[in-house]
Amino acid sequence: MGQLPAANQSAAGDQARLASGRALAAAETAVSNEYLTFAIDAQVYGIDILSVREIRAWTEVTNLPNTPDFVRGIINLRGTIVPIYDLRVRLGGGRTEPTRMHVVIVVEAANGTFGLLVDSVSDILSIEERDLQPVPQTDMSADYQFLSAIVAREERMVSIINLDRLVNGAAAAEMAQIAQQQATAAIPAA
Repeated sequence: MGQLPAANQSAAGDQARLASGRALAAAETAVSNEYLTFAIDAQVYGIDILSVREIRAWTEVTNLPNTPDFVRGIINLRGTIVPIYDLRVRLGGGRTEPTRMHVVIVVEAANGTFGLLVDSVSDILSIEERDLQPVPQTDMSADYQFLSAIVAREERMVSIINLDRLVNGAAAAEMAQIAQQQATAAIPAA
């Protein structure tokens, strides 16, 4: 077989570069993020995987007085006092009765580090931004608008939680102060 004339080789090369450029542009516009998904009852939720610090088995917590009902208490996580929030209560459900099957997802958000008590961790989903749907408008007050988006995956809906809305700055500062007081009280005087 003979070679293509130089003009045809150049045109073929240009077409290949153009196709490669289109594929690269399509990949760049299809931005995706990874979300850790977990369940509370039959509902599936997701949080940005980059905010997750660790996943722990449920352990007993130290109770704190005068805290909101969604605050289960605090744990000492390698020298850091971390408040644990019952996500079922925070999302408007009843109080969780934790078993050894429940887990705590330790996350870091703009308002600090805290743990989320959930029923179970499901998996990690890679979701393209274009697949995220806005949350339908409701008459719910801004204090309870914790979802940033909803996405349909297979035969289920995944509600994406905005961690910065879940715990506002004032509540986080109050929890940090209570936790600090509790930690100071636990240290015996020398």
